[in-house]
Amino acid sequence: MPALPLGRLTAAWSLAGTALIASGCSEDTSSPSGPESAPALAAAAALSFRQVSAGTDFSCGLTTGGLAYCWGGGKTKPTAVPGGRRFVQISSGDRHSCAVTSENRAYCWGRNGWGQLGDGSTTDRSTPVLVPGRFFRQIRAGYLHTCAITTTDAAFCWGNNDFGQLGTGGAQTLTPARVARGLLWSRVVAGASHTCGVTKDNRGYCWGANFFGQLGDGTKTRRSKPALIAGGRTFRQVVPGGGWFPDFVEPFVDDGHSCALTTDNKAYCWGSNESGVLGSGTPANSVTPVKVAGDRSYQILNTGVTHTCAVNFSSAAFCWGNNSEGQLGVGSGTGSSLSPVRVAGGIAFSSVNVGILGNHSCGWTSSGTAYCWGRNGSGQLGDGTTTQRSTPVAVVGPI
Repeated sequence: MPALPLGRLTAAWSLAGTALIASGCSEDTSSPSGPESAPALAAAAALSFRQVSAGTDFSCGLTTGGLAYCWGGGKTKPTAVPGGRRFVQISSGDRHSCAVTSENRAYCWGRNGWGQLGDGSTTDRSTPVLVPGRFFRQIRAGYLHTCAITTTDAAFCWGNNDFGQLGTGGAQTLTPARVARGLLWSRVVAGASHTCGVTKDNRGYCWGANFFGQLGDGTKTRRSKPALIAGGRTFRQVVPGGGWFPDFVEPFVDDGHSCALTTDNKAYCWGSNESGVLGSGTPANSVTPVKVAGDRSYQILNTGVTHTCAVNFSSAAFCWGNNSEGQLGVGSGTGSSLSPVRVAGGIAFSSVNVGILGNHSCGWTSSGTAYCWGRNGSGQLGDGTTTQRSTPVAVVGPI
């Protein structure tokens, strides 16, 4: 199954939406506990979320009770993921999602042409299927691959490996394969065509495609095994953003970058600076980390293909990069920003999440209210409409 450029994602979504949403349905693992009955009794009541993960043209979230809901792909309101399992962490990729239960079992659903669901097949799944053989505490769905960390801190990846993004030094695999070098990991995040992670000793590594220096090792050399990020800094979070392929030129300029938070809570980005996605205040690219303008301290950061968002220690959200569809949340849907701008509305966010290949953002508050903004043609904002929003709108009650 060939990889799809951005220009073909809309056409592909008819199948993706079926797999992800119609049958019931970015960083943070339960056993089956029976389906939830409350939504059927009070369909109009807003859900209380403890996590939201933005995908390409859809979003998924976990309620405070651990139930998974998704929206988008033609569904403008949250729809319960079938099976009634309770999860503690969820991640939405391009056309698939994954989640981890409290018993450290990982489940995935959606498109599976490259084995990104990890169940040993290439069969699309409209309901969650178990990723067999391992116990995981964290999982991250990327474009055509997925990565996860076991309860013993080993990193495993599976799915497409055209650019070495699995980090195994080997080929594509339909089941989890261990990332090379035997490192112990705090977190690993799957991106589009590259992957990044932080080890237990706070060292940052990236691997995969490196056309624009998005691995941060000072080169543009592709790596099939983890490469240490240059500069000697220690990190607590490293997130891969866009990373497209040189022969795909429609409709966006090829991009590839990564962003990170250091252990002293400062934001750095590197790679291509298309639309100002590095946030450095200048249009310059960089093959090594450059500091994000403003010298703010951030508690959480997330980046996609064209924009980046972060939350500071006063719970204010800031975004930078492309804003063509209102994904920065600043009240307009034009232009771009080379440096961080505050998301409108004065909302105190606990965290934010950016669609891996999409042009929308989502966040949630300590009280459990979820908000999304930006592109909404498939209902990915979850506000009951398909209207583009340049400021945060609350996710409404479920179907």
